[in-house]
Formats: sequence, structure tokens, C-alpha cells
Amino acid sequence: MINIWLLSLFFLIFILLTVFIHKKQRKYQHLPSPPSFPIIGNLHLLGELPHQSLWRLSKKYGPVMLLKLGRVPTVIVSSSETARQVLKLHDIHCCSRPGLAGPRDLSYNYLDIAFSPYDEYWREVRKLAAQELFSTKHVHSIQPIKDEEVKKLIDSIAKSASQQTPVNLNKTFLALTVSVICRTAFGVSFEGTVLNSDRFNKLVREALEMLGSFSASDFIPFGSIIDWLTGLQGRRKQSVQDLDAFYEQMIDLHKQEKDEGSVDFVDLLLKLEKEEAVLGNDKLTRNHIKAILMNVLLAGIDTSAITMTWAMTELARNPRVMKKVQSEIRTQMGKRERISLEDTDQFHYLKMVIKETWRLHPTTPLLLPREAMSEFEVNGYTIPAKTRLHVNVWAIGRDPDTWKDPEIFLPERFLDNGIDAKGQHFELLPFGGGRRICPAIYMGTTMVEFGLANMLYHFDWKLPEGMTVKDIDIEEAPGLTVNKKNELILVPAKPLDN
Repeated sequence: MINIWLLSLFFLIFILLTVFIHKKQRKYQHLPSPPSFPIIGNLHLLGELPHQSLWRLSKKYGPVMLLKLGRVPTVIVSSSETARQVLKLHDIHCCSRPGLAGPRDLSYNYLDIAFSPYDEYWREVRKLAAQELFSTKHVHSIQPIKDEEVKKLIDSIAKSASQQTPVNLNKTFLALTVSVICRTAFGVSFEGTVLNSDRFNKLVREALEMLGSFSASDFIPFGSIIDWLTGLQGRRKQSVQDLDAFYEQMIDLHKQEKDEGSVDFVDLLLKLEKEEAVLGNDKLTRNHIKAILMNVLLAGIDTSAITMTWAMTELARNPRVMKKVQSEIRTQMGKRERISLEDTDQFHYLKMVIKETWRLHPTTPLLLPREAMSEFEVNGYTIPAKTRLHVNVWAIGRDPDTWKDPEIFLPERFLDNGIDAKGQHFELLPFGGGRRICPAIYMGTTMVEFGLANMLYHFDWKLPEGMTVKDIDIEEAPGLTVNKKNELILVPAKPLDN
């Protein structure tokens, strides 16, 4: 008798689960999707470089594709037209963020604030960032800092040039952007302080790796056990603790006396905290400050460095383009010693080189995930609420329907076509688009233009002895942002006419 009741109970549970799963899957029944496995869904298809795996899948399943990432339904859009629909026509329907993956110590709840959904608080913070830290006025006000840091860089490379010593450009560009960001946003330099540049670089790299890592707890039942067994949970907790210690150090330094008139972003936030400013429905707290600093730190440190590294990689692989862009810069500059920010406005071919670099090597190949707040349609397919969405910018840059010969590095393709990277041309989205577009477009663009212009003006660049153009690889390293896997090593030389 007991066995009959148990069998009946199991049968009832099976029926209910089948109905629930079928009902849930019916919402997505018309979306093209690869076959999936129970529990893990399509997670096995992502690979080490998800943007490349998704690009290959999109060739078979189309520019609007559903993946079942464990229990998380995720739609991938992979063409400029579908990106336009998501980021412009239906932006208001899907401009929220899904929760940050993985369990965390609640004492560090500013992580949830940093990755906040679309709400009044987020709009207020974005307004603050746009008007203060990333405004055109502020970018011009910090130019003397860029001038100083670039001069230090040029002087350092000049020594290598005189000795014909190879230079690691990955590390060189990262050191430059770290110095500029830390001085402009945090008001500190590694020189003469207790801060250590190597420790700081490791801190940022680990934080980015953790944010870009796969968290089983976000996708499958009992995934937190897997995260604990793999050590991911422990690494995440340690990374957050290290970040917190860094933020506290920044704040402590700003409580000390500073030069009169020297005001950076931390000063501004501490002033707002003291005045009990309101963001959204809450007063600005110390956790809010740390959340904003986290966004500035992790979004701004390595993206410009990555773009400059990829640009120099492609220039080294394409000597014709290298010669042409250097000729433009040197012709415009004449015999002047220093490049100004205003000078970069005249380097039109350099701007095309940078656009072409963004097309082939976007620093964030998959835009950070969005979450649908209400139902909408893309290409006639219904996207239900709570669906996660990714825009595959890397795939869009290689779409043959948009770009002729997409695998070729050809800056001239941007000649007189009007395409820019400000989020209104969906063929080129290095900063994203819509309400979630990066507010630091101008700051990031000027940093890349100014850094590259100086490197190309002051030095010629040769390959190390025994190396040819064919030996330069373009393999990518995995992560939330995608850098060159193998470091770019070039030999600087003073131009013959200098």
C-alpha cells in the first residue's frame, strides 16, 4: 500500500515538473536555439572565449539566438540591426541588470550597489559621473596630468631606444593608464606613497577575472557547492576584501591634508557624504562611495591600455598602415616637441586606426548582460520578461553583411562613412549603447588618441631580432575584458629625421 502511495506521489511530482518546464519553455519556443542538456542546458557550448563560441553558433542559428545557460534563459544578438532594436528601439524594456553572480559576505553589499538595476539611484549616479568625472570640462582639466605621465613614459622608452632594448607594450600601456586614472580619479600616485603598483595591478586583474569568471551558483541548482569545491567562492571573497582594503586606504589618504584646489572624484564623493546628499531614495553612504569607486576602477583601468595594445599589434602586423599614420602625425606636428590634446583633433587617419581596432578588438566583446523588464520583440521573436540579453560586439565587428572583408585590418573603411563610437551607429559599439552606454566615452577616446599619438610620433617600432610580421599573433586572453594573450614586444628607435 505504501509503495503504491509513493509511486503515485512520484508520478504526480513528475507530471507537475513536466507541465512547469513545458510551460516555461513555451515562452521561448520560436527562438532559434541549439540542443541542450538537462540541468546545464547549453553551458558546455561557451568555451574559454564565449564571444567566439557564440559567434560561431550565430552563423548557424542566426543573429537572435536563445541559449539555456543552466536555469538562466539568455538571448544573444549578433548583428548591427538586432543590436539597434535592443539598444535603441526597446532600450527601456531591457536596460536593467541581472544580479551579480555568486554568494558574498553581506558586509560588502556595495557590490550589489555597483551592479544596480535600472532605478532612480542608478540614474542619479550616472548623472553625477557624466557631470563631474567624465565631463568634457573635467577631461580638459586633467590634461596636465596626462602630459606629465606621458612625458615620463616617453623618457623611459627613450632609454630603451638608445640601447635598442625591447619594450613590453602590454605592461607599458597598463602602467600609463593606471597612473593617469589613479591621479585623476583617486588623487594619488604610486610614487612616494605606501601604494605598490605591482600589488595594485594584481588586485585589479584578479577583480576583473572574478567578475568575468563562471559562477555555478548563478546557473545551476546547488552551484554554490561547486564554487566552494573549485575554490572560486574563496577567491571571490578574498578579492572583495582586498578591494575593500584599497578603498579604505584611498579614503584615509583623502582625509589627510591635500594641496588647496586639488579636488578629485574621491574628494567630491566624501564632500557629498558629509553633506548627506541623496541619490535616488537613499542618502549617500560609505558603501555607495565604494560602489562608485569600483565602477571607476574596474571600468577605466585596463580598457584604454587594451585598445592601445591591440592598435600597436595591428600596426606592427600592417607596416603600410604604420607608415601612413606616423606620416600623418609627423607632418601635422612639424618639429614641435610635444603633442597637445588639441593636436589629436587633426589626426584623422589615427582616429580611423582606432575605430578599426575597436571593430576587430573591442575591449568588452560581450556587452555586460542586460535583463528584460517587460516583454518585447526582436526580429519578430518574443523576448519574455526576466530574460538575460547579451550583445556580441565582437561578432558584429566581423559580420560580412555589415563589413566588406571583415577579417582585414583596413582603417580606410571609415573614410567619409560617418560611423563613430558614440553609441548611435550599431555597427561599432566599443562603449555599448542606450541607457547603459559607458559615460566615459570622451575620456577613454582622448586617452587612447593621446597615448598612441605620442608613441607613434616619438619612436619608430621594429620587431625583435629574428621575428617577422607573420610571427605576431592575435590570440585573445579570456576574461571580462579581452587583452592580447601573448605580450606584445617591440623595439623602439628614434626616427632618423629627429
